[in-house]
Amino acid sequence: MNTETLRGLAHLARLEFDPAREEQMLTDLNKILDWVDQLSKVDTDGVEPLVHLSQEINVLRDDKAHNTISHQDGLRNAPRKDSDYFRVPKVLD
Repeated sequence: MNTETLRGLAHLARLEFDPAREEQMLTDLNKILDWVDQLSKVDTDGVEPLVHLSQEINVLRDDKAHNTISHQDGLRNAPRKDSDYFRVPKVLD
């Protein structure tokens, strides 16, 4: 990895950084690439792909809809409301 490649990657990724930090970025990127290269040398023959991080099975509760507060209580602390609805700033023309 050289400075030109780093600048090209930064341009493609729409990243901007201080030119004074360019050398540090280049060093860090080379360390990352060296680490990935070390990973590619690990013998993974006979190792099953990891699908889940643990053998635990998710225990999920039943999803039942119920009202926890009334409609009026929900609107009580609204900064702006219009009868039965929250008023929000317009986002589309």
